[in-house]
Amino acid sequence: MDNFSYQSPTRYVFGKGVENQTGKLVNEIGCKKIMLVYGRGSAVKSGLIDRVKASLADAGIKFTELSGICPNPTDDKVREGIDICRAENVDGLLAVGGGSVIDTAKAIAAGTLYNGDFWDFYCGKAIVKDALPIGVVLTIPAAGSEGSGNSVITNSALKQKISIRTDYALRPKFAVMNPELTLTLPMSQTAAGIADMMAHIMERYFSPTEGVETTDRLCEGLLKAIITEGRTLVENPDNYDARANIMWSGTLAHNGICGCGRREEWSAHGLEHVLSALYDVTHGAGLAVAFPAWMTYMTHKNPSKIAQFGRRVFDVDIENDREAAMEGIKRLREFFKYLSLPLTLGDLGITDPDFGKFTSDFHRDKGTPWGNYYPLYPSDTEIIYRLMQ
Repeated sequence: MDNFSYQSPTRYVFGKGVENQTGKLVNEIGCKKIMLVYGRGSAVKSGLIDRVKASLADAGIKFTELSGICPNPTDDKVREGIDICRAENVDGLLAVGGGSVIDTAKAIAAGTLYNGDFWDFYCGKAIVKDALPIGVVLTIPAAGSEGSGNSVITNSALKQKISIRTDYALRPKFAVMNPELTLTLPMSQTAAGIADMMAHIMERYFSPTEGVETTDRLCEGLLKAIITEGRTLVENPDNYDARANIMWSGTLAHNGICGCGRREEWSAHGLEHVLSALYDVTHGAGLAVAFPAWMTYMTHKNPSKIAQFGRRVFDVDIENDREAAMEGIKRLREFFKYLSLPLTLGDLGITDPDFGKFTSDFHRDKGTPWGNYYPLYPSDTEIIYRLMQ
C-alpha cells in the first residue's frame, strides 16, 4: 500500500425531505448571497427549485440564478456564471441537479476568484488554490461530484472534454441527498448513472499497487451492491431502499475512499471523454462501451486484476487468469445489456468512427504514454477504440 492523505470535508445530509434543510445549511457555511445553479427544467417541473428557494428565503439567504445547464456541460455556461457572480458579489454557489450542474458550479466557483481564463485550470496552465464555497442538492446519482473535488467541462470550440481534480478546494461543503428525488428518473438515466459509478470504482480498482486488500474489498463490495440494486430497480423502479443504496454508492464511488493507498487508472474515462466531446453521448452510456473494451485489451497485457474482478465481483470459478478475466468481462457486458445500456459504438450512434482522430485526441489530452495499470501508446489506444465496434 502506498502512503496517502485523505480528507473528505463534505457534510452529507441524507433521507426523505432533507432538501427543506438547504437554507439552514447554506447559512451554516457562512454564505449570505449565493448563485443557484440548475438544469433545463426537470428540477423546476418537479417543484424542487421552488422548495429550495423557499428554504433559502426562510433562512434569509439572497440568491441569483443560472439555469439551463446541459449534460456534458460546456465552457459558455461557466463564463456566464462567472460574470454573474462577479457582478452580483456572490459569496457561494448552490448546485441543484446531477454531475453536470455540480461540475459547472465548481468551475464557476474557481473561475470567479481567478484573475484569468478559468479554462487555464482544465488545460493545465493553472492549479485551483481557492474557490467560492459550494453546496449541492443532488437529483441524479451518477457522477459522484457531490462528494469529490473533481470537475469535468467541455470546451465547445476546441472539442475538448477535460477533468480537473482537487483535494479540497472544489469539494462541496455539504450535499443534500434525498433518494425520493430520483424516483421519477427514466431507467435509461438510472442505468447510465450506474455505469458511471461502477466506472469510478473500477478506475481505482484496476491498480498496479499491491497490498491493498482493504480498498479492494471496499471496491468489490460496492460493485456487488450496485449490481444487486441495479437489478432491483429494473424490476421495481419505485423501490426506495434500492434508490437510496444506489445514491449512496454513487457518492462512495467517487469521494476518494476507494482510491486510498493506491495508484489509480482513468484510461477508460479518457477514452470516453473523447467520444462525448465529439458526439455529445451520455457519459455513463459511453463508459458502458469503453470500459469493457479497455478491460479486454488489458486481458492480453496484464490479466491478473481483471481476473480477480471476475472472480470476486461476478463469482467466476475459473483458475486460468485470462479465461477468468474474459468471463468476468462477458458477465459485465451482460449486466450492462440487462440495464439496456449500449455495448458498441454503433449502439451510441457512432456509425463512421475515425479511430485515428479518437486516438490523437486522447493522447493530445492525456499525453503519451498514459495509464498506470498498463501504459497506453497510440498503437494500443487505437486497438481499444476498434474493440468498441
